[in-house]
Amino acid sequence: MPCVTKTHEQTGAEIPRARWRLIGPGLVVAATGVGAGDLVATAVAGERFGYTLVWAAVLGCLIKISLAEATGRWHLATGRTIFDGWRTLGRWTVVYFGIYIVVWGFVYGATAMSASGLPLAALFPEGPSLRTWGILTGLLGLVCVWFNRYAVVEKLMMVFVGAMFVVVVGIAVRVSPDLPALGAGLWPTLPDGSTLYTLSLVGGVGGTITLAAYGYWVTAKGWTGPRWIPMMRLDNRVAYATTGLFVVAMLVIGAELLHAADIALAGGDRGLLDVGDVLEARFGAATAKLFLIGFFAASFSSVIGVWHGVSLLFTDFVARLWPRALPAEAAGAEGAEGGADPGRERARERSWPFRAYLLWLTFPPMGLLWLDQPIGLIVTYGVLGAFFMPFLALTLLWMLNTDRVAGEWRNGPVSNVMLAGSGVLFVVLCVQQIRDLPW
Repeated sequence: MPCVTKTHEQTGAEIPRARWRLIGPGLVVAATGVGAGDLVATAVAGERFGYTLVWAAVLGCLIKISLAEATGRWHLATGRTIFDGWRTLGRWTVVYFGIYIVVWGFVYGATAMSASGLPLAALFPEGPSLRTWGILTGLLGLVCVWFNRYAVVEKLMMVFVGAMFVVVVGIAVRVSPDLPALGAGLWPTLPDGSTLYTLSLVGGVGGTITLAAYGYWVTAKGWTGPRWIPMMRLDNRVAYATTGLFVVAMLVIGAELLHAADIALAGGDRGLLDVGDVLEARFGAATAKLFLIGFFAASFSSVIGVWHGVSLLFTDFVARLWPRALPAEAAGAEGAEGGADPGRERARERSWPFRAYLLWLTFPPMGLLWLDQPIGLIVTYGVLGAFFMPFLALTLLWMLNTDRVAGEWRNGPVSNVMLAGSGVLFVVLCVQQIRDLPW
C-alpha cells in the first residue's frame, strides 16, 4: 500500500526529541542478521563451555554495532550509497560484489527457507513435509515484501523481534541462570580447545551481507543528511543491545539446560529442535512450543529482512551500472542536504531489478530443497558469508578514512580499531571455513 506520510527531511521539521520513537532500521538489520544459525552457535557455546564465552557473544555484538554504524554513517555523511563507495575503490569491487550477490542469494534462499520450515514441521508433525513448509515460508516472504514498502516491513520485523525476545529471554529467566557465573563469563578467557570456536562466535553473531543493507533501510526510513547521524547511532546501539540480551539469553539456555546435563546438540539448525525436546522434558509441551515459535520468528524475520534489504542492494547495483534500467523516479537525483531521496528508495521497491532479485531469492533456490541436505546448505552459506565480511569491514575502513567523507564524519580511533580488528578476524575465519570444507 502506498505510503503518503512525508518524512522529517521532506517537511524540514526538526528531529523529534523523543528519538526512541523513531527506532526501527537498527532492529530490522539486527533481527535479519540473527537467525537460527546464531541461536545454535550460542546454544552450543553454552552447552560446551557453560558461561565462559559470554564475553565472546557480547564482543560479537559490539563488532556488528561498529560495522552497521560505519555503513549508516557513510550513507548519511556522503549522500551516497555503500555501492557508490565501493565503486570508487576500483572496478574489482563491482565484479566481486556482482558475482557474490548472485551466488549468495541462490544459496541463502534455500538455507533460509529450510531454517524457517524446521520449527513449523516440528510444531505441526502431522502436517506438510519440511520441504513444503520451506517453500511456503519462501512464498510468504515474497508476498510480504512484493506488496509492501519499507514502513510495513519494519512493523512486521518489530513483531518478530518482540516474539523472539519475549520467548527466548522468558525461557532463560525460567531456567534460573547462575548470575555469578554469568557475570564471571564477561571476563575474557579461552577454555582449552575453544580458540577457533570463540572466533566463530565473535564473528557470527548478527549478520553478513545484511549489514551492508543498513544504510538503505536508514534512507527508506526518511533519514537523510548528516544531522540524522546521532539518531542513527542511537538506533543502532539500541538494536544491538537488544540483540546482545537475546544472544546471552540463548547462551544461558545452553548452559543451564545442556551443559549441566551433558547433552550435545545436533549440527546445523536442527540443533534447535534438540533444545525444544529438552525444554519439553523439563517444562512441558507448552514451553517447547513457545520456543519453536521463537525459533520460527528468528528464522522468518531473516527471510523478510533479506528479501527486502538485499534486493535493495541488488537494485542499487543495477542502477549504478545501467541507469536506464530504472524508471526516472527510481534513478533520480540526490535528495536534500546531500542525502539520498527517500522517494527514490520507495520507487526502487517497485522497480524490476528489485522484484527480479526477489524472484531469484525465492524460486531457483527451491530446487536445492530437493537435495535434502540442510546441513550442507548451512556449511555452504557459512563459507559464502565468510567471503563477504572481510570485504565489508576493510572497504569501510578504507573509505571512511579518506576525503570521500567530510573530516568531522571520518573514523575516530575506536572505529578504526574495531573495523581493522574485525577485518582481520573475518579473514582468519574465512581461511578456517575454507580449510574445514570436506574437500
